[in-house]
Order: sequence, then C-alpha cells, then structure tokens
Amino acid sequence: MNKIIESTVAFVQDRLKFAESGHDWSHIQRVWNNTKLILQTEEADYQICELAALLHDIADSKFHDGDESIGPRVAGEFLSSLDLDKEVIDHVQKIILNMSFKASLGEIAFHSKELEIVQDADRLDAIGAIGVARAFNYGGHKNREMYNPNIAVQEYQDKESYKHSEAPTINHFHEKLLLLKDKMNTKAAQAIAEKRHEFMLSFLEEFYAEWEGKR
Repeated sequence: MNKIIESTVAFVQDRLKFAESGHDWSHIQRVWNNTKLILQTEEADYQICELAALLHDIADSKFHDGDESIGPRVAGEFLSSLDLDKEVIDHVQKIILNMSFKASLGEIAFHSKELEIVQDADRLDAIGAIGVARAFNYGGHKNREMYNPNIAVQEYQDKESYKHSEAPTINHFHEKLLLLKDKMNTKAAQAIAEKRHEFMLSFLEEFYAEWEGKR
C-alpha cells in the first residue's frame, strides 16, 4: 500500500469511527475491495479509483441535511493536504458528487471510466445479503416502518423527491435496490449483481409470505 492510500485509509477510519454502520469504515472497505476486484478486468486510473472509493462517503449528504457539497469539499481539503495534482483532486471530487443513485435522477454532466468503476463497486454493496442488512439497518436508524402494505411503491423522477422519501424499508427494495442490477456499468459488476439480485428476490418472496402468515 503506497503512502497516499495509507494516509487516506487512516483519515477515513478516523472520520467514520462513529458512523451509522451501513456507511461506516466496513462499508468503505467493501467498496474499496469491490473497486480493486473490478479493476482486475477494467482499465482505468488505479489511484483515482481507490481514492474515490475510500472517500466517497466521507460526508454523505443524507447525514448532512441533504447537502451534496460537503463530501466533495471534505475530500478535496484532505487530498490537497497530500499535495496531489489538482486534476486528480478534481476528478475524485466529481466522482463523489456524481456516483450516487440519487445523482442519476438528475442531470449528470460528468462521466469517466473511473466513475463507472467506483459507482459499480458502491452499488454492489447495496444489493445481496449485505444490501438487505444495510437497508434494514438504515431504516431502523431513521425509525422507519419495515413494511406497510398501505404505502405504495413510488417511481422517483427527480433527486428531491427521492431525498425526502420516508417510505418503509421494503419499498426501498422496489424503488432502488432491485433497479441496480440493470444499472451496472462493467461486465464484472454485472456478473456479481446477477446473483445478489436473485438473493433479494428470494428474500422478498419469503418476507411477504411470512408477513401474510403463509409460512
């Protein structure tokens, strides 16, 4: 591990030591590992991908009153302290700003291979068994209902409506998590997403059956 990555790891670990457990260092580490896995079959700037993966949730907007500028700013300030080239810092900041699911509901003027890779790495951690666990962990953190059959699933057309949603956790599967498989950019992520997607479908089938007292 080079000194820049080592310093970044230490910074993120310290910054997120009290974070909600779906967006803590363990999440960052999984996304980092996913990023390195995808990079085995994709060509991109390795350092930019690793830095973006490590810093992507350094100040998640959902924990900062929806302010999407905090994360890129904190990341930029830290990376500037490492004397990195401005082009590298700008690229990492743009990835952080544009990689989230809610960002895809608005106009995105930036694109890069590095964004595709880190975005896939993050989305993979939102689905499958860990995705199920993270969804309910965050729902409990926000004191949301697990499920309410009287609250319909929504199809969000813009970032603001998505950001202000207080829907039950089960709705989140239909409104976001089950959509991610078809939004993967890279072949490596697409292959992994297939299995994780099927797991979520099986989980939901069991959940609904148990909810209705059929099992």
